[in-house]
Amino acid sequence: MPKIKPFRGLRPPKELVEQVESRPYDVLSSEEARAEAGNNEMSLYHIIKPEINFPEGTSEYDPRVYESGAEQFKKFQEKGWLVPDETDCYYLYAQTMNGKTQYGWVVCASVADYMQGVIKKHELTRADKEEDRMKHVRATAAHIEPVFLAYHPRPALLALREKYAATEPVNDFIAPIDGFRHQLWLVTDPADQALITAEFAAMDALYIADGHHRSAAAALVGDEKARQAENPTGEEEFNYYMAVCFPADELTILDYNRVVKDLNGMSAEAFLEALKKNFDVEAKGAAPYRAQQPHEFSLYLDGTWYSLKAHEGTFDPTDPIGVLDVDISSRLILDELLGIKDLRKDKRIDFVGGLRGLEELQRRVDSGEMVMALALYPVSMQQIMDIADSGNIMPPKATWFEPKLRSGLVVHKFMD
Repeated sequence: MPKIKPFRGLRPPKELVEQVESRPYDVLSSEEARAEAGNNEMSLYHIIKPEINFPEGTSEYDPRVYESGAEQFKKFQEKGWLVPDETDCYYLYAQTMNGKTQYGWVVCASVADYMQGVIKKHELTRADKEEDRMKHVRATAAHIEPVFLAYHPRPALLALREKYAATEPVNDFIAPIDGFRHQLWLVTDPADQALITAEFAAMDALYIADGHHRSAAAALVGDEKARQAENPTGEEEFNYYMAVCFPADELTILDYNRVVKDLNGMSAEAFLEALKKNFDVEAKGAAPYRAQQPHEFSLYLDGTWYSLKAHEGTFDPTDPIGVLDVDISSRLILDELLGIKDLRKDKRIDFVGGLRGLEELQRRVDSGEMVMALALYPVSMQQIMDIADSGNIMPPKATWFEPKLRSGLVVHKFMD
């Protein structure tokens, strides 16, 4: 029974939203954030990537950086670039990519639900990234960016969203860089709010789609504040964190691909021959080739694309982890043949989100930066939820959701 609540969000005035909003902090480098912010002092990057407020080369983990993020957040409120809504709200958020629209409810989710596993995760988190986000949340006393959650579809929520989607949104713009459309509606009607709250309470669980480190950091800081509080009631604002919740059947998961710097001492011919132990290997030519089904991989090497189809018996179809293509490729190609055993730490491998296309994989190999590329068939949302329900954790770098949530449309402030 997930517990959610409406909240009094801070939002940019309509005429300023396109100057404030930004991409999420973790999808671009400090240099890219500095370039995108440019001379725009209203850019949210000054809060979520506050290292850009210092000379180039300043570490994003410098204590002054977190202090600057908090100072900028205060400045945005004082300048009227982020203004509190008049009352507690739920929000309906729509994203349109390539003609397909998905709608999510912006809510405050429960810290206790995360701690107790009602909000389920499918990835491991890294301690250093958790600590970074915790410092940012502590410094700002706010959740500047939402977590991306999924839920099993509910007909009543579908009907309610259609009601709001037929009305004029408070925000409606095409984002730069990705070119996707973003819209936002306020839900202030008490009856509609009660319906949303009740529908979520009737669910079994919520699932983290994207934002595992933000979830962990928000929950840990909230739990920390609760333990420090005198006579806590459990309803204080720090007991909740901001999330956007989408029906699972509307989400788009793209391939999350790999590029590798060397063949572990093998020639291209020897590597292709070694692959034949576990895969049917078929040359497809110079044009990018996309895998057509699960357990098929696309390999780019020496100017040629190949199809790799995993042999029967190389994976257990009853194992929710072992059946995943990310696990098959990690075991039988990256580990067994290339000696890459830790995807999080090995410097010989890098990862490319599917939105960049197979052409980006080919470019990085043809440039000489990498020697080979491996494209995977995307996992399904059902696989992610099944793994979360079973208490298992997916291998790293398994999912890439698009479109990404835009930051700065709504902010949740949990302490004055």
